[in-house]
Amino acid sequence: MNWKEKTYEQLTKEELYSILKLRVEVFVVEQACPYPEIDGRDPECLHIWLEDAGSVAAYCRIVPPVEDHNSYSIGRVIVHKDYRGKGTARELMDKAIQAVETNYNTDHILLSGQEHLRGFYASFGFEEMTGVYLEDGIPHVDMKKNL
Repeated sequence: MNWKEKTYEQLTKEELYSILKLRVEVFVVEQACPYPEIDGRDPECLHIWLEDAGSVAAYCRIVPPVEDHNSYSIGRVIVHKDYRGKGTARELMDKAIQAVETNYNTDHILLSGQEHLRGFYASFGFEEMTGVYLEDGIPHVDMKKNL
């Protein structure tokens, strides 16, 4: 198993396919949430994932600010069901936070997390910015970590 970090332009077709396959398997099929998973933001993101025998075990992306904002965010945080409960999500978040701190000039990181993961994200220093709201029928909360 090894961690990878690439821009969209650096991704091979096979890597992109594996990443999108996992995202659809979990966010659309497993969570029974029909929504447009391919949102058009991937070309501008930094992609971080754990690869095991050619498959994606865990993944997230660093999303750059839109327009004049200085807010980078961590999105599409996902761990394949076979790798859950083993500390993989914690490693993934550590890698994502480190990538933002190393590569971007920002004083905070944003994320929109599912409500049941508030405690997990809080353990990394993320604080709630909003109350719970529905996004695609799933309860979410916006969170921020100051750097």
